[in-house]
Amino acid sequence: MTNTLYYGDNLKVLREVIAEESIDLIYLDPPFNSQADYNVLFKSSSGKGTAAQIEAFKDTWSWGEEAELAYSEVLASSNTQVAEMLSSMRSFLGENDMMAYLAMMAVRLLELHRVLKTTGSLYLHCDPTASHYLKILLDAVFGIEFFRNEITWLRSAPKGHAFTRFPSAHDILFFYSKGKDITWNPQFVPHREEYIKSHYNRFEEGTGRRYQLDNCLNPNPDRPNLTYEWNGHYRVWRWTREKMQAMHEAGRLAYTSSGMPRYKRYLDEMSGTPITSVWTDIPPINSQAQERLGYPTQKPVALLERILSASSNVGDVVLDPFCGCGTTVHAAQKMGRNWVGIDVTHLAVSLIERRLKDAFPGISFSVHGTPKDLESALDLAHRDKYQFQWWAVSMVDARPYAGKKKGADGGIDGILFFRGDVNKTEKALVSVKGGENVGVGMVRDLIAVVEREKAAVGVLISLALPTKPMEKEAAAAGFFDSPVGKVPKIQIITLAELFQGKKPRIPLIDTAATFKTAAKEDRGKINQGKLF
Repeated sequence: MTNTLYYGDNLKVLREVIAEESIDLIYLDPPFNSQADYNVLFKSSSGKGTAAQIEAFKDTWSWGEEAELAYSEVLASSNTQVAEMLSSMRSFLGENDMMAYLAMMAVRLLELHRVLKTTGSLYLHCDPTASHYLKILLDAVFGIEFFRNEITWLRSAPKGHAFTRFPSAHDILFFYSKGKDITWNPQFVPHREEYIKSHYNRFEEGTGRRYQLDNCLNPNPDRPNLTYEWNGHYRVWRWTREKMQAMHEAGRLAYTSSGMPRYKRYLDEMSGTPITSVWTDIPPINSQAQERLGYPTQKPVALLERILSASSNVGDVVLDPFCGCGTTVHAAQKMGRNWVGIDVTHLAVSLIERRLKDAFPGISFSVHGTPKDLESALDLAHRDKYQFQWWAVSMVDARPYAGKKKGADGGIDGILFFRGDVNKTEKALVSVKGGENVGVGMVRDLIAVVEREKAAVGVLISLALPTKPMEKEAAAAGFFDSPVGKVPKIQIITLAELFQGKKPRIPLIDTAATFKTAAKEDRGKINQGKLF
């Protein structure tokens, strides 16, 4: 199960694949209400954003049959608190997008609670749009007593002026545990220089170590075993008499003029300033950040590293059921954790594969749910033609070109770039035909699109075998003169040939121009840990 990507509905994957109490840490950033279409990991050959946006998934859920089914499943669950809470929410909200979102989330949160170990934790990342409703749901699923923190992350500086309200600049992370005894590693940041100068302003003679003097008294007056006389002062001390004597002999005590002991706290023994529930020190990913992959809601790796550091250990299993562009699994791999990622779009899964392979050369992991043979590819084509198109395009190392809106692609499903000569980048266009009926008109249409877009090559991926007229029309289109020789201007590849390893005849493919490449991780900084 571990170090695995799953393509599919996370509810189905959780129920059918993920075992009860098998996960140490869950992070989820479920999409809602940003009104954004997702252009994932792509850039143009010039480095700028592409005009054709890729609609990986719509960031809204609407009330309908699926939401009604999720709602009924929650009502039938053994967790009566969640059922009653969701029923009350429906009475208040009615059947709208928010209620659909909450119903879909409730049934998934129940499954996430099931797969979490008793020592495990869950972090749910959201913006203020639905955070108040999600907090109530989480209280019902996990129990109010297992709420740990509401974390505020300052994700950006205010944008523009908000004339009727305060500008919004933060996200919320809800931190819950399944049990009382959890994996927890306190986190610290280095002390600020001003703090060091004001609080550690003493220097030990001989060593030069910075220190401050701290109280030796115990705040609890009812401690008979800690009540005794020391150096003429009868007090309730922090330590037993034996430990106080050891502190004295080790030179850890300094004495005031009246003989009152003070504890010498050295700066170099301090971990730093404890991190609170307000995180202002992790900036969002800006347009110049090396890790930026073009995903609008991409979270910085540093944010996930903090969560993983606090609530997991090397070798633990981390799950992200809405893994998007793969930041969680990236951080988990980097920090020596095992991981499981799930996403409902093949587009996201295939691009996470690319991200991991770019960042961790030689990495080994499994991918489930994507076509592995002709039969499963045919099944995907019949179930979801857009997911099929995205998968087929990825098989020839191209990037998807346009979204689900009918006619928006102009006959183009994918695009890749290659070097026509030393100083020029050419493009090849990909058209995917998942139907069982094919004809010469498809080739003529592709020729027209190639000419219109001033492309060098056109590739037709066909589920069915091409007809003789199709092959003749493609041959008549001629050749493109490349630095490594002539290549057919129009090429036809069947689905069966893709599984046999056939690729388009494209010279010198420029992967960096086709995809935004993830930076390679420094091997010296990667804690691989041990895998199961």
